[in-house]
Amino acid sequence: MSTLSDILRDLGSLLMPRECIVCRTPLVDGERDLCTSCRYSIPLTGFAREPDNPLFRSFWGIVPVERAAALFFFTRGGAWQRAVHSFKYDGRWRSARILGRMLGEELDAGELFASVDLIIPVPLHTRRLLLRGYNQAEYIARGVADVFGCEVDTGSLVRLRNNPSQTQLHTDQKRDNVRELFSVRHPGRLAGRRILLVDDVITSGETMTACVEALAAAVPDCRVSVAALAASRARYGGAQ
Repeated sequence: MSTLSDILRDLGSLLMPRECIVCRTPLVDGERDLCTSCRYSIPLTGFAREPDNPLFRSFWGIVPVERAAALFFFTRGGAWQRAVHSFKYDGRWRSARILGRMLGEELDAGELFASVDLIIPVPLHTRRLLLRGYNQAEYIARGVADVFGCEVDTGSLVRLRNNPSQTQLHTDQKRDNVRELFSVRHPGRLAGRRILLVDDVITSGETMTACVEALAAAVPDCRVSVAALAASRARYGGAQ
């Protein structure tokens, strides 16, 4: 016998069919958020189980990062790029939180990030935040926090300029674009904390580097790890 919740769920599916957050095909019974095809084809990095991974090594000698991981590899034109763009540019913020939970589950399973006690999303400038209506990194961070059960801090790290996107810039331009871009408010709140910095995509790593620089300068006794939904396959996984 169908329960009221079953009836309401079926009615909701008729009025607003559930679809995969990656390929947007309708979900069938037993599928949740991702269709079976996308769930099994996700290009996982495995970095959360590998302390000495290529993403972690990219920060060596530049900024003090304790751990670094990303959930999946990012390739231009692929379905997972479209998934990222859908919550970054098309208002699908719920997808960011769902994928954030998947990132959190991957980090939790690897146990390398067990000591994290505070999560900070990479901030947007106020102007860009007003235009977009939300910070996708914050929703990813909250998805991770759903798994870790710790606080998300959106006020201690701030972006000082509405700098251009890194996407079309050369390496030297990217570095200049983020130089002294971030600042820390109320550093006492972060003293002694084990912080996880969270963003959507890591390509060159310059934005994350600038965030860690700001935190390390303002709060020398904090410990910072970094995580993202996606990392560039060409840079961190070998071009394919």
